[in-house]
Amino acid sequence: MLRQSRPYKIQLIVIVKLSSWADSTCCFLFKSFVLLGLASKLASASDPSPLQDFCIAVNDAKNGVFINGKLCKDPKLATPEDFLFSGLNIPGNTSNQVGSMVTPAIVSGLNTFGISLVRIDFAPYVGLNPLHTHPRATEILVVVQGTLYVGFVTSNPYNRLFTKVLYPGDVFVFPLGLIHFQFNIGHTNAVAFAALSSQNPGVVTIANAVFGSDADINPDVLAKAFQLDKNIVNQLQSRFWSDNDNRN
Repeated sequence: MLRQSRPYKIQLIVIVKLSSWADSTCCFLFKSFVLLGLASKLASASDPSPLQDFCIAVNDAKNGVFINGKLCKDPKLATPEDFLFSGLNIPGNTSNQVGSMVTPAIVSGLNTFGISLVRIDFAPYVGLNPLHTHPRATEILVVVQGTLYVGFVTSNPYNRLFTKVLYPGDVFVFPLGLIHFQFNIGHTNAVAFAALSSQNPGVVTIANAVFGSDADINPDVLAKAFQLDKNIVNQLQSRFWSDNDNRN
């Protein structure tokens, strides 16, 4: 996603100008307010605000403009279908190593709105959405079928584990960037829907990233980091780590 840079340049110029007025009490207070405003702006965790009613993503540059990192259809050519996705009623194929499948709702009209939606299917009992993070989004999940054991771990130094067993109708939040998981502990299929606060939240599956990177991380590094025998690390790196996200 392309982010606007010009406002930050202007803000930096404002700070430089203000620094020459530091001897004035009123200007010092004004500078403090500006710095607080900048801190709030820089701490924003959401996608950039849209600059128009909508920006329907298209692959063809004809009749399009480049904004927020996507080519956008001419708004005069928009149709209701640009805001529609059908198919989240169809179960995902959970016949894989982790027993789950993530199916995203691909809606062209969601471009620039800073939100996305997925369906997650879990095989009976063994279905797992493995430990992963979303570097650009907070996730809110609602269970519609089955029983899920879910949780997330806070950052250093405390690494607190927050877990809960969820039933149909229950909602749980996974904070931005924190490692989390969902596991089907019931004996039937489970289904959940999740909304994320970015149109491109990103997914870092921990096992894949650590033991299935391209190229391999030096086994000595992993052996030391995880306090494992190097032979175990080599074995883990030799395994095939499946992808349970069918957006590709």
